[in-house]
Amino acid sequence: MIVALAEAVPDTCGGKAGALGALLRAGLPVPDGFVLPFAVYAAAVRDLDLGGPDDPDAARRAIEARPVHAAVVDALGRALDELGDPPVAVRSSAANEDTGQASAAGQHESFLAVRGVGEVADAVRACWASLFTPRAVDYHGASGHDDLAMAVIVQRHLDAEVSGVMFTPADPDDPTEIEASWGLGPSVVGGTVTPDAYRVAEDGSVTRTIADKRIRLDRRGTQLVARDVPAPARDQPAIDDATAVQLARLGKEIAAAFGGAQDIEWSIVDGHVWILQARPVTAAPPPPSATAHGAAGALTGTPGSRGTVTGTARIVRGPGDFARVRPGDILVCPFTDPAWTPLLRIAAGVVTEIGGVLSHAAIVAREHGIPAVLGVPNATARLRDDTVITVDGAAGTVTAANA
Repeated sequence: MIVALAEAVPDTCGGKAGALGALLRAGLPVPDGFVLPFAVYAAAVRDLDLGGPDDPDAARRAIEARPVHAAVVDALGRALDELGDPPVAVRSSAANEDTGQASAAGQHESFLAVRGVGEVADAVRACWASLFTPRAVDYHGASGHDDLAMAVIVQRHLDAEVSGVMFTPADPDDPTEIEASWGLGPSVVGGTVTPDAYRVAEDGSVTRTIADKRIRLDRRGTQLVARDVPAPARDQPAIDDATAVQLARLGKEIAAAFGGAQDIEWSIVDGHVWILQARPVTAAPPPPSATAHGAAGALTGTPGSRGTVTGTARIVRGPGDFARVRPGDILVCPFTDPAWTPLLRIAAGVVTEIGGVLSHAAIVAREHGIPAVLGVPNATARLRDDTVITVDGAAGTVTAANA
């Protein structure tokens, strides 16, 4: 019923757990844990009425309404005791997630700082149910996947001082791309902070762009708390060049183990680097723009997804504005988190005020081939709703028709 994380393989435990298992077997630094494989999910939903394919909400409600079976809870309790009953991360590992064809980046639920068998069981059930959230259903529908199954990873929670994402290059002569910010990783992968960006060349030289990192996410007991970064630390590098080089070397080792470019999530605790996830890069970000400034009147940001598109600007400040978006609109928003994924199927382009090019939403934008420019200061105030704008995702520019 329970599989040690070091023994996990993709066929029974999903791509995410399988990759972490392979890294542990290779002696790489991954937090220890265990997996509830696909078979446990299958048994949990075997006699449930999950509705039809056109009613995913029925499936989600049915799973959420049923308590986790007592035998599963008992197995969870024993496995947690073997870990020493620490706070844990409870993470999705779905079929067809973290593959070379589709990342499913951020589409299913994961939970940090979970403590105690009851809370862990609830988080497991929520991971199962997240197969049927609107964003997951939309993503899997676009990817052509209908063989839905969910394994769940339970790992030691890390109280990270710094976290980030790293993309290793497909061509070994190209640089490793790293993004880093203070605290736990969801602020970086979720796009709610603009992280520092580092490029580590093959010769070990480092170029970096230090961002104004205003928020960080930390654990307080069993709660995650977003708090302001003290002003003196906001524009201080989250990692130094030596750490960037260390990460790039580790990334190269991971890429060699899997035989291709990898999208890697990492954290640093007490000076020690931990690997939290590795999956194939499905869509590489564009290189930094050589354009110092755009055309007269253009707004500039970070190139996030290649392509150029002209369309109607739609200012979207939150879920309350989702219904206003029409096919072909260009989203102009403070940031996009994974809940916004269904909009990326109908939008023609994306402009954000904050966020990094390695965040989940940026990855999904590239998978959909949507031009994106990230980190455009005050874009929602500087661009007007219903006006025509042009987004150049390679140059990192946004130009209004009347500019």
